[in-house]
Amino acid sequence: MAVNTTPESPIPVGEVSRLIGGWIDRLGAVWVEGQITQLSRRPGAGVVFLTLRDPSYDISVSVTAYRQVFDTVANVVSEGARVVVLAKPEWYAPRGQLSLRAAEIRPVGVGELLARLEMLKKALAAEGLFAPERKKPLPFLPQLIGLVCGRASAAERDVLENARHRWPAVRFEVRNVPVQGVHAVPQVVQAVKELDEIDDVDVIIVARGGGSVEDLLPFSDEQLVRAVASCRTPVVSAIGHEPDNPLLDHVADLRASTPTDAAKKVVPDVGEEYERVRMLRDRARRCVEAFVDREERGLAHALARPSIEDPHRMIDERADHVASLLDRGRRCLGHHLDRAESELTHTHARVVALSPAATLKRGYAVLQKADGHVVRDPDEVTADEALRARVADGEFSVRVEAGAEARTQVSQGDGRSDAASDA
Repeated sequence: MAVNTTPESPIPVGEVSRLIGGWIDRLGAVWVEGQITQLSRRPGAGVVFLTLRDPSYDISVSVTAYRQVFDTVANVVSEGARVVVLAKPEWYAPRGQLSLRAAEIRPVGVGELLARLEMLKKALAAEGLFAPERKKPLPFLPQLIGLVCGRASAAERDVLENARHRWPAVRFEVRNVPVQGVHAVPQVVQAVKELDEIDDVDVIIVARGGGSVEDLLPFSDEQLVRAVASCRTPVVSAIGHEPDNPLLDHVADLRASTPTDAAKKVVPDVGEEYERVRMLRDRARRCVEAFVDREERGLAHALARPSIEDPHRMIDERADHVASLLDRGRRCLGHHLDRAESELTHTHARVVALSPAATLKRGYAVLQKADGHVVRDPDEVTADEALRARVADGEFSVRVEAGAEARTQVSQGDGRSDAASDA
């Protein structure tokens, strides 16, 4: 429960220590897993002092164990070993120190470690951290490579020498960190994050030589796996040898069997690239030459055609044909016009011959009544009926008289004259 204090009514340090001790006593005994970083066995002492550290975080706690408790595992437990401890938290009030009083210590065997790793592997795979679609492609020619490895290690030497032998201009940003032990995980994680934040780093290689299962455990740590999964820079895992398979291999964008293999996969070989460029240039030259030869043959074949060799030949042939058709058309049209003209002349002559005007010119006249009706029979007229007589050069009025020999009064213009006519 919270303690009510004020600047005017504080509580003594001893009371604070006593309260903390009371709260810790309520926790009871717990099973704790960790890695032994310090082990102190003083001759003749009845208590063994240990420091138990979380391999994934920079957190440790002191552990005390009676000699008879530690002696049961003394032959299989040493510094760096993973253990599971049944302990009760204790608070040493005079110094304000927390420690664990161990009642039982059990070493974590390889089989148990592998079983835990398999469970962690399945859990991370279910989250999709190992999915192939998450993996990023490596650049063809990285300009700056980030390298996380042990200081002066064989892995560092293999990567640097092989990479520079393959491509002398390649540059490295190296981070030397512990690659085993209790400090490995946090420092490897920090190095990976630092390199990932550098914009010029094109790819990150995490390399380590071979070792036992316990030595490679840091590279199967969940914290490191998640840190690599969140990197925006492609990460290459080069841990141990071919049979070794830490969880880092599954989350990395590329797995290399060894550090030497990582250098070969990340950096192209300059000699091979020169040879590939030469082969490509030769292939391109052959393709261009074959294309030019094919086009030259096609052009020569096209130029050999009559239409290209003598382009006016077809026009001349067509011109003669057009002239022939033109002459034929003119002759046909002339014949048609001559025949039409002859037919028109004959028709005109016939029309003129049959024209009433021609009859009138021969001395005939046409008598018409007032309504324009032509008189064809004497019975069609009556005595004293006015008629109109039409001749070749004009017309005049006549009148019908009674009797067998009638005489009519002819009037034309303003004068009057008598004329004999058949009634």
